[in-house]
This record gives sequence, structure tokens and C-alpha cells, in this order.
Amino acid sequence: MFEFVETIREFLDTGGQVLVVIGALILVMWLLILERVMFIFGQHRLAVAHTVSRWHARSDQASWHAEQIRQAMISRISLSLDSTLPIIQALVALCPLLGLMGTVTGMIEVFDVMAISGSGNARSMASGVSKATIPTMAGMVGALSGVFAATWLTRKSKREKAKLEQQLELAH
Repeated sequence: MFEFVETIREFLDTGGQVLVVIGALILVMWLLILERVMFIFGQHRLAVAHTVSRWHARSDQASWHAEQIRQAMISRISLSLDSTLPIIQALVALCPLLGLMGTVTGMIEVFDVMAISGSGNARSMASGVSKATIPTMAGMVGALSGVFAATWLTRKSKREKAKLEQQLELAH
């Protein structure tokens, strides 16, 4: 266990301060994704069952007023389904941008080393190059993992809304 923590600490030291920010961003993004998954398979299903039973218990399911109530029920469920999806999508978009910022700060360090030493010594520039490339890689990996999860959540949300609209049919 200690070796694992030590390896992570060395990786963070190699990547620079931006890597810590990217790691925190990815952690928050995945916590939000897991919260959405648990919501969809838990609380959302209970809310849908409650909404469907309330709809079927209504005596009026054909009037204009009933249609407005139906739309309100669907809107409430839709809002609860999509509540954190925009935040997740924004975090996915931020990951590569932070990686790019790590690249820029790492390259600035490389140029500083070149200016101080007056040569292109590869050993003296290695630290800056690793600080330039590792955050880029971390940002891309975080964004790719988040894109797949965000796409799945968006599709699941659309399917759940369509299914709810079918379950809350208007009487003719």
C-alpha cells in the first residue's frame, strides 16, 4: 500500500502542479458520474413508479388540464435526470484544456532552463518536458473516460424520458 502511494506521489511530482488540479477535476467528474448512475438505478425508478401510479390514479386523463399536468410530471422527472449532466460535460471539456495548460507551463520551464544554461542540454530540460507531456496525457485520458460516461448518461436520460412519456399516455 505504501509503495502505491509513493508511486502516485512521484507521478504527481513528475507532472507538476497542474496534474494535481487535473486529478481533482477527474475525481469530481467521476463522483458526479457515479452519483448519476446510482440515481438512475435507484431513486429515479422510484420517482417514475410514483409518477406513473399518480397518473393512472387520475380520473381525468384526456382534457387540456390533464395534458398540462402530464407535461409537468415529465418535466420534473426530466429535470431530476439531467440535473448534473451539464456539469459533467463541462468537466469533460475542461480536462484537455488543463492538460494544455500543463503543456504550456512545462514548456515555459524548458525555455527557462535553456535560457539559464545557455544550451539545449537534454538532461536539464527533462523535468520541464515531463511536466509538459504528462499533464497533457492525464487530461486526455480523463476527458476520454468522461466522454464515454457522459454519452452513456445522456442516452440513458433520453431513453428514460421517452419511456416515461409512453407510460403517461393521454386517454382519447
